[in-house]
This record gives sequence, C-alpha cells and structure tokens, in this order.
Amino acid sequence: MQVYRSNQIIVRYDPQRLDARSRVRKGLASSVCVSTKPWVNVDGAPVDDIQGQVSACPSGALSYELVKG
Repeated sequence: MQVYRSNQIIVRYDPQRLDARSRVRKGLASSVCVSTKPWVNVDGAPVDDIQGQVSACPSGALSYELVKG
C-alpha cells in the first residue's frame, strides 16, 4: 500500500488491485504524474478535485480519507 498525505487528505494506492495511474492521471494531471516520485501530489489540486478523481477510480485501487482537525 502506498500512502500520500497532506494536512487535508490522505490518498492510498493499492498496487495489487490494478494499475490506476493511467486512468487517474488523465483526469487530474496537476496531482498525478507517473514520471515523478511520489506520483500522487496531494497538494497539486484542490481537495474536492482529488476526492472526485479518486472516487472515479473503477478498480478501487485508490481510496482517500479526509484529515480531521
């Protein structure tokens, strides 16, 4: 499991579920760039946009949790 955190959201990627990167990067290029490490930039777009794109992952390989506080 790969975990990407900001002070507002935590995005998790389970590589065993499916390679979600190619589908997600098309929808939110400012936050997903497979040529960089980490490939998910949770500060690259508004949290609402990240939530929407992660929710659109058809495989369930991506999930998110909002940081409380």
